[in-house]
Amino acid sequence: MTFTRRIFLAGAGAATLAGCGGPAGLMTRAAVSDEYRPVPNAGFDRWLAAYRGRAAARGIPEAAIAAGLRNAGYLPGVVERDRGQTEFKRSFEDYIAIVASEEKVAAGRAAFARQRSTLQAIEAQYGVPAETVAAFWGVESSFGTRRGDIPVTSAVATLAFDGRRGAFFEDQLDAALRILARGDTTPANLTGSWAGAMGHTQFIPTSYQAYAVDFTGDGRRDIWSENPADALASTAAYLTRSGWQRGAIAAVEVPAGTGGRTVQPDGRGPVFRLGPNFDVIKRYNNSNSYALAVAYLSGRIAGQGPLSASFGPDATGLTQSQRRDLQQRLTARGFDTGGTDGVIGPKSEEAIRAYQQSRGLEATGRPSPALLSSLR
Repeated sequence: MTFTRRIFLAGAGAATLAGCGGPAGLMTRAAVSDEYRPVPNAGFDRWLAAYRGRAAARGIPEAAIAAGLRNAGYLPGVVERDRGQTEFKRSFEDYIAIVASEEKVAAGRAAFARQRSTLQAIEAQYGVPAETVAAFWGVESSFGTRRGDIPVTSAVATLAFDGRRGAFFEDQLDAALRILARGDTTPANLTGSWAGAMGHTQFIPTSYQAYAVDFTGDGRRDIWSENPADALASTAAYLTRSGWQRGAIAAVEVPAGTGGRTVQPDGRGPVFRLGPNFDVIKRYNNSNSYALAVAYLSGRIAGQGPLSASFGPDATGLTQSQRRDLQQRLTARGFDTGGTDGVIGPKSEEAIRAYQQSRGLEATGRPSPALLSSLR
Protein backbone atom coordinates (compact mmCIF):
# COMPACT_ATOMS: atom_id res chain seq x y z
CA MET A 1 0.00 0.00 0.00
CA THR A 2 1.35 3.41 -0.85
CA PHE A 3 1.76 6.01 1.83
CA THR A 4 0.96 9.11 -0.22
CA ARG A 5 -2.41 9.78 1.43
CA ARG A 6 -3.36 7.22 4.04
CA ILE A 7 -1.61 4.45 5.87
CA PHE A 8 -3.86 2.92 8.40
CA LEU A 9 -4.94 -0.43 7.02
CA ALA A 10 -3.34 -2.79 4.56
CA GLY A 11 -5.71 -4.20 2.00
CA ALA A 12 -8.98 -3.01 0.61
CA GLY A 13 -10.01 0.08 2.50
CA ALA A 14 -10.64 -2.02 5.56
CA ALA A 15 -10.82 0.89 7.94
CA THR A 16 -14.33 1.70 6.84
CA LEU A 17 -15.74 -1.79 7.13
CA ALA A 18 -18.13 -1.74 10.03
CA GLY A 19 -20.86 -3.95 11.41
CA CYS A 20 -22.37 -6.73 9.36
CA GLY A 21 -20.55 -9.38 11.37
CA GLY A 22 -17.27 -7.88 10.14
CA PRO A 23 -14.40 -6.05 11.84
CA ALA A 24 -15.02 -2.75 13.57
CA GLY A 25 -14.73 0.31 11.35
CA LEU A 26 -13.84 3.91 12.11
CA MET A 27 -15.16 5.29 15.33
CA THR A 28 -18.50 7.01 14.83
CA ARG A 29 -19.26 10.54 15.97
CA ALA A 30 -20.36 9.10 19.32
CA ALA A 31 -18.04 8.67 22.30
CA VAL A 32 -14.66 7.07 21.75
CA SER A 33 -14.47 3.55 23.15
CA ASP A 34 -12.28 2.74 26.14
CA GLU A 35 -9.65 1.06 23.97
CA TYR A 36 -8.77 4.46 22.49
CA ARG A 37 -8.51 6.36 25.76
CA PRO A 38 -5.06 7.51 26.97
CA VAL A 39 -3.21 5.68 29.72
CA PRO A 40 -0.12 6.77 31.71
CA ASN A 41 3.15 5.87 30.05
CA ALA A 42 6.41 7.38 31.32
CA GLY A 43 8.33 6.44 28.19
CA PHE A 44 5.79 8.17 26.00
CA ASP A 45 5.97 11.28 28.19
CA ARG A 46 9.76 11.41 27.79
CA TRP A 47 9.43 10.90 24.04
CA LEU A 48 6.86 13.68 23.78
CA ALA A 49 9.06 16.09 25.76
CA ALA A 50 11.94 15.43 23.38
CA TYR A 51 9.66 15.73 20.38
CA ARG A 52 8.61 19.24 21.43
CA GLY A 53 12.18 20.38 20.94
CA ARG A 54 12.45 18.70 17.54
CA ALA A 55 9.18 20.23 16.40
CA ALA A 56 10.29 23.71 17.43
CA ALA A 57 13.59 23.22 15.62
CA ARG A 58 11.64 22.38 12.46
CA GLY A 59 9.85 25.71 12.64
CA ILE A 60 6.50 24.67 14.09
CA PRO A 61 5.18 27.60 16.16
CA GLU A 62 5.37 27.17 19.92
CA ALA A 63 1.68 28.06 20.28
CA ALA A 64 0.68 25.22 17.95
CA ILE A 65 2.95 22.77 19.76
CA ALA A 66 1.50 23.74 23.12
CA ALA A 67 -2.11 23.64 21.98
CA GLY A 68 -1.80 20.48 19.91
CA LEU A 69 0.06 18.46 22.53
CA ARG A 70 -1.65 19.79 25.65
CA ASN A 71 -3.91 16.76 25.98
CA ALA A 72 -1.91 14.27 23.91
CA GLY A 73 -1.67 10.86 25.54
CA TYR A 74 -0.54 7.31 24.90
CA LEU A 75 -3.24 5.16 23.27
CA PRO A 76 -2.48 1.45 23.67
CA GLY A 77 -5.46 0.53 21.48
CA VAL A 78 -3.80 2.30 18.56
CA VAL A 79 -0.65 0.21 18.93
CA GLU A 80 -2.68 -2.99 19.16
CA ARG A 81 -4.62 -2.06 16.04
CA ASP A 82 -1.45 -1.19 14.13
CA ARG A 83 0.24 -4.47 14.96
CA GLY A 84 -2.82 -6.59 14.22
CA GLN A 85 -4.11 -4.82 11.14
CA THR A 86 -3.26 -7.49 8.55
CA GLU A 87 -4.84 -10.46 10.27
CA PHE A 88 -8.32 -10.08 8.80
CA LYS A 89 -8.61 -10.22 5.02
CA ARG A 90 -11.72 -9.81 2.89
CA SER A 91 -12.67 -11.33 -0.42
CA PHE A 92 -13.82 -8.85 -3.03
CA GLU A 93 -17.32 -10.31 -2.79
CA ASP A 94 -17.42 -9.59 0.95
CA TYR A 95 -15.90 -6.16 0.46
CA ILE A 96 -18.53 -5.19 -2.10
CA ALA A 97 -21.26 -6.59 0.15
CA ILE A 98 -20.18 -4.12 2.84
CA VAL A 99 -19.12 -0.95 1.05
CA ALA A 100 -21.60 -1.13 -1.84
CA SER A 101 -24.57 -3.00 -0.43
CA GLU A 102 -28.06 -2.06 -1.56
CA GLU A 103 -28.44 -0.11 1.68
CA LYS A 104 -25.19 1.75 0.99
CA VAL A 105 -26.30 2.45 -2.57
CA ALA A 106 -29.57 3.92 -1.32
CA ALA A 107 -27.70 6.01 1.24
CA GLY A 108 -25.30 7.14 -1.46
CA ARG A 109 -28.03 8.25 -3.79
CA ALA A 110 -29.66 10.20 -0.97
CA ALA A 111 -26.34 11.80 0.02
CA PHE A 112 -25.64 12.64 -3.61
CA ALA A 113 -29.03 14.32 -3.92
CA ARG A 114 -28.33 16.43 -0.84
CA GLN A 115 -24.93 17.50 -2.14
CA ARG A 116 -25.73 17.54 -5.85
CA SER A 117 -24.93 21.22 -6.47
CA THR A 118 -21.65 21.01 -4.56
CA LEU A 119 -20.59 17.79 -6.28
CA GLN A 120 -21.43 19.18 -9.69
CA ALA A 121 -19.44 22.32 -8.97
CA ILE A 122 -16.50 20.16 -7.91
CA GLU A 123 -16.78 18.15 -11.14
CA ALA A 124 -16.81 21.34 -13.18
CA GLN A 125 -13.63 22.57 -11.50
CA TYR A 126 -11.61 19.36 -11.22
CA GLY A 127 -12.99 17.08 -13.93
CA VAL A 128 -13.74 14.15 -11.61
CA PRO A 129 -17.34 12.90 -12.01
CA ALA A 130 -19.64 13.95 -9.18
CA GLU A 131 -20.75 10.37 -8.53
CA THR A 132 -17.12 9.20 -8.32
CA VAL A 133 -16.31 11.78 -5.65
CA ALA A 134 -19.46 10.65 -3.83
CA ALA A 135 -18.29 7.04 -4.06
CA PHE A 136 -15.00 7.89 -2.34
CA TRP A 137 -17.05 9.60 0.35
CA GLY A 138 -19.14 6.46 0.79
CA VAL A 139 -16.25 4.01 0.89
CA GLU A 140 -14.12 6.17 3.19
CA SER A 141 -16.63 7.33 5.81
CA SER A 142 -20.05 5.96 4.87
CA PHE A 143 -21.04 9.41 3.60
CA GLY A 144 -19.68 11.23 6.60
CA THR A 145 -21.18 9.07 9.32
CA ARG A 146 -17.89 7.37 10.28
CA ARG A 147 -15.24 10.08 10.29
CA GLY A 148 -13.51 8.97 13.49
CA ASP A 149 -13.35 10.65 16.90
CA ILE A 150 -9.86 9.72 18.03
CA PRO A 151 -7.55 12.72 18.72
CA VAL A 152 -5.13 12.79 15.81
CA THR A 153 -2.17 14.14 17.76
CA SER A 154 -2.50 11.35 20.35
CA ALA A 155 -2.86 8.66 17.68
CA VAL A 156 0.10 9.63 15.54
CA ALA A 157 2.27 10.54 18.54
CA THR A 158 1.58 7.08 19.98
CA LEU A 159 2.58 5.42 16.72
CA ALA A 160 5.67 7.61 16.35
CA PHE A 161 6.73 6.66 19.89
CA ASP A 162 6.01 2.97 19.25
CA GLY A 163 8.63 3.10 16.54
CA ARG A 164 7.49 0.57 13.96
CA ARG A 165 7.12 3.42 11.48
CA GLY A 166 8.41 6.11 13.79
CA ALA A 167 9.77 8.60 11.25
CA PHE A 168 6.64 8.38 9.14
CA PHE A 169 4.32 9.06 12.05
CA GLU A 170 6.51 11.83 13.40
CA ASP A 171 6.04 13.49 10.01
CA GLN A 172 2.28 13.08 10.49
CA LEU A 173 2.49 14.70 13.91
CA ASP A 174 4.47 17.62 12.46
CA ALA A 175 1.83 18.04 9.77
CA ALA A 176 -1.02 17.85 12.28
CA LEU A 177 0.54 20.66 14.33
CA ARG A 178 1.05 22.74 11.19
CA ILE A 179 -2.65 22.31 10.42
CA LEU A 180 -3.39 23.86 13.81
CA ALA A 181 -0.84 26.60 13.25
CA ARG A 182 -2.54 27.56 9.99
CA GLY A 183 -5.91 27.75 11.72
CA ASP A 184 -7.71 25.18 9.57
CA THR A 185 -9.28 23.60 12.66
CA THR A 186 -8.98 23.48 16.44
CA PRO A 187 -7.28 20.90 18.67
CA ALA A 188 -10.68 19.64 19.80
CA ASN A 189 -11.83 19.11 16.20
CA LEU A 190 -8.60 17.51 14.99
CA THR A 191 -9.95 13.97 15.15
CA GLY A 192 -9.84 10.95 12.90
CA SER A 193 -9.23 7.22 12.70
CA TRP A 194 -6.89 5.21 14.91
CA ALA A 195 -3.92 6.04 12.66
CA GLY A 196 -4.70 9.69 12.01
CA ALA A 197 -6.76 9.60 8.81
CA MET A 198 -9.15 12.54 8.98
CA GLY A 199 -12.45 13.87 7.80
CA HIS A 200 -15.09 12.80 5.31
CA THR A 201 -12.60 11.27 2.90
CA GLN A 202 -9.86 10.27 5.36
CA PHE A 203 -6.74 12.26 4.55
CA ILE A 204 -3.61 11.68 6.61
CA PRO A 205 -2.02 14.95 7.80
CA THR A 206 0.82 15.12 5.27
CA SER A 207 -1.55 14.51 2.37
CA TYR A 208 -3.92 17.09 3.81
CA GLN A 209 -1.04 19.55 3.76
CA ALA A 210 -0.28 18.72 0.14
CA TYR A 211 -3.76 18.44 -1.36
CA ALA A 212 -6.53 19.87 0.82
CA VAL A 213 -8.42 22.85 -0.62
CA ASP A 214 -10.72 25.56 0.69
CA PHE A 215 -13.66 25.02 -1.64
CA THR A 216 -16.14 27.02 0.44
CA GLY A 217 -13.90 30.10 0.45
CA ASP A 218 -14.06 30.67 4.20
CA GLY A 219 -10.28 30.68 4.60
CA ARG A 220 -10.09 27.21 6.15
CA ARG A 221 -9.61 23.79 4.58
CA ASP A 222 -12.18 22.21 6.86
CA ILE A 223 -12.51 18.53 6.04
CA TRP A 224 -13.99 17.82 9.52
CA SER A 225 -17.08 20.03 9.18
CA GLU A 226 -20.59 18.70 8.88
CA ASN A 227 -20.49 20.42 5.50
CA PRO A 228 -18.42 17.98 3.38
CA ALA A 229 -17.60 20.45 0.57
CA ASP A 230 -13.93 21.01 1.43
CA ALA A 231 -13.33 17.30 1.96
CA LEU A 232 -15.01 16.28 -1.29
CA ALA A 233 -13.17 18.95 -3.27
CA SER A 234 -9.89 17.93 -1.64
CA THR A 235 -10.40 14.37 -2.86
CA ALA A 236 -11.10 15.62 -6.39
CA ALA A 237 -8.01 17.81 -6.21
CA TYR A 238 -5.94 14.82 -5.13
CA LEU A 239 -7.22 12.72 -8.02
CA THR A 240 -6.69 15.46 -10.57
CA ARG A 241 -3.12 16.03 -9.45
CA SER A 242 -2.58 12.27 -9.53
CA GLY A 243 -3.45 12.14 -13.24
CA TRP A 244 -7.22 11.74 -13.46
CA GLN A 245 -8.30 11.77 -17.11
CA ARG A 246 -11.59 13.51 -17.77
CA GLY A 247 -13.96 11.17 -19.62
CA ALA A 248 -11.80 8.04 -19.23
CA ILE A 249 -13.07 4.95 -17.42
CA ALA A 250 -11.83 3.43 -14.19
CA ALA A 251 -13.46 -0.02 -14.29
CA VAL A 252 -16.63 -1.44 -15.86
CA GLU A 253 -18.06 -4.95 -15.73
CA VAL A 254 -17.72 -6.88 -18.99
CA PRO A 255 -18.55 -10.43 -20.13
CA ALA A 256 -16.01 -13.14 -19.33
CA GLY A 257 -13.51 -13.57 -22.15
CA THR A 258 -13.50 -9.89 -23.09
CA GLY A 259 -10.11 -8.83 -24.39
CA GLY A 260 -7.97 -5.94 -23.26
CA ARG A 261 -6.89 -5.09 -19.74
CA THR A 262 -9.25 -6.92 -17.39
CA VAL A 263 -9.31 -8.29 -13.88
CA GLN A 264 -11.43 -10.89 -12.08
CA PRO A 265 -11.07 -10.47 -8.27
CA ASP A 266 -10.40 -13.64 -6.29
CA GLY A 267 -10.37 -15.58 -9.58
CA ARG A 268 -14.18 -15.86 -9.67
CA GLY A 269 -17.21 -13.71 -10.18
CA PRO A 270 -17.44 -10.56 -12.33
CA VAL A 271 -14.81 -9.50 -14.83
CA PHE A 272 -13.90 -5.83 -15.13
CA ARG A 273 -12.30 -3.89 -17.96
CA LEU A 274 -9.82 -1.41 -16.52
CA GLY A 275 -9.12 2.07 -17.77
CA PRO A 276 -6.46 4.67 -16.91
CA ASN A 277 -8.42 6.12 -14.01
CA PHE A 278 -8.29 2.75 -12.24
CA ASP A 279 -4.62 3.40 -11.55
CA VAL A 280 -5.41 6.90 -10.31
CA ILE A 281 -7.89 5.51 -7.78
CA LYS A 282 -5.15 3.16 -6.60
CA ARG A 283 -3.01 6.19 -5.83
CA TYR A 284 -5.64 6.93 -3.17
CA ASN A 285 -5.53 3.37 -1.82
CA ASN A 286 -3.27 0.83 -3.48
CA SER A 287 -5.77 -2.03 -3.61
CA ASN A 288 -7.57 -3.55 -6.59
CA SER A 289 -10.62 -4.28 -4.44
CA TYR A 290 -10.75 -0.69 -3.23
CA ALA A 291 -10.47 0.76 -6.74
CA LEU A 292 -13.11 -1.62 -8.12
CA ALA A 293 -15.44 -0.83 -5.23
CA VAL A 294 -15.13 2.92 -5.83
CA ALA A 295 -15.81 2.46 -9.55
CA TYR A 296 -18.76 0.14 -8.90
CA LEU A 297 -20.32 2.33 -6.20
CA SER A 298 -19.88 5.34 -8.47
CA GLY A 299 -21.93 3.63 -11.15
CA ARG A 300 -24.61 2.56 -8.70
CA ILE A 301 -24.94 6.10 -7.33
CA ALA A 302 -25.33 7.27 -10.93
CA GLY A 303 -28.27 4.88 -11.39
CA GLN A 304 -26.66 1.76 -12.83
CA GLY A 305 -27.78 -1.70 -11.77
CA PRO A 306 -25.99 -4.33 -9.67
CA LEU A 307 -23.30 -6.66 -10.92
CA SER A 308 -24.45 -9.07 -13.61
CA ALA A 309 -22.17 -12.02 -12.90
CA SER A 310 -22.57 -14.19 -9.82
CA PHE A 311 -19.68 -14.99 -7.51
CA GLY A 312 -21.00 -18.52 -6.90
CA PRO A 313 -20.07 -20.52 -3.78
CA ASP A 314 -17.05 -19.38 -1.81
CA ALA A 315 -14.40 -21.55 -0.16
CA THR A 316 -16.95 -22.66 2.45
CA GLY A 317 -19.22 -24.05 -0.27
CA LEU A 318 -21.93 -21.44 0.37
CA THR A 319 -23.18 -18.65 -1.84
CA GLN A 320 -23.75 -15.19 -0.42
CA SER A 321 -27.50 -15.76 -0.22
CA GLN A 322 -26.88 -19.01 1.67
CA ARG A 323 -24.52 -17.23 4.05
CA ARG A 324 -27.24 -14.64 4.67
CA ASP A 325 -29.70 -17.45 5.33
CA LEU A 326 -27.23 -18.97 7.79
CA GLN A 327 -26.87 -15.67 9.65
CA GLN A 328 -30.62 -15.10 9.74
CA ARG A 329 -31.28 -18.57 11.15
CA LEU A 330 -28.56 -18.21 13.78
CA THR A 331 -29.91 -14.82 14.81
CA ALA A 332 -33.44 -16.19 15.05
CA ARG A 333 -32.15 -18.83 17.48
CA GLY A 334 -30.52 -16.18 19.67
CA PHE A 335 -26.97 -16.38 18.33
CA ASP A 336 -26.07 -12.81 17.36
CA THR A 337 -24.12 -12.64 14.09
CA GLY A 338 -23.81 -8.84 14.13
CA GLY A 339 -25.68 -8.54 10.85
CA THR A 340 -27.17 -10.63 8.05
CA ASP A 341 -25.36 -9.46 4.94
CA GLY A 342 -23.72 -12.77 4.04
CA VAL A 343 -20.31 -11.59 5.26
CA ILE A 344 -18.83 -14.04 7.77
CA GLY A 345 -16.76 -11.95 10.15
CA PRO A 346 -15.69 -12.40 13.78
CA LYS A 347 -19.21 -11.90 15.16
CA SER A 348 -20.65 -14.51 12.83
CA GLU A 349 -17.84 -16.89 13.70
CA GLU A 350 -18.56 -16.39 17.40
CA ALA A 351 -22.25 -17.11 16.79
CA ILE A 352 -21.44 -20.26 14.82
CA ARG A 353 -19.11 -21.45 17.56
CA ALA A 354 -21.71 -20.85 20.25
CA TYR A 355 -24.35 -22.69 18.23
CA GLN A 356 -22.01 -25.61 17.62
CA GLN A 357 -21.23 -25.83 21.33
CA SER A 358 -24.93 -25.77 22.16
CA ARG A 359 -25.44 -28.80 19.89
CA GLY A 360 -22.41 -30.72 21.14
CA LEU A 361 -20.61 -30.24 17.82
CA GLU A 362 -16.97 -29.43 17.24
CA ALA A 363 -16.75 -25.67 17.79
CA THR A 364 -14.91 -24.67 14.63
CA GLY A 365 -16.68 -21.35 14.07
CA ARG A 366 -16.68 -22.10 10.35
CA PRO A 367 -19.77 -22.00 8.11
CA SER A 368 -20.60 -24.95 5.86
CA PRO A 369 -23.50 -26.44 3.90
CA ALA A 370 -23.90 -29.05 6.64
CA LEU A 371 -24.15 -26.33 9.29
CA LEU A 372 -26.81 -24.55 7.28
CA SER A 373 -28.75 -27.80 6.87
CA SER A 374 -28.68 -28.37 10.62
CA LEU A 375 -30.36 -24.99 11.11
CA ARG A 376 -33.19 -25.66 8.66
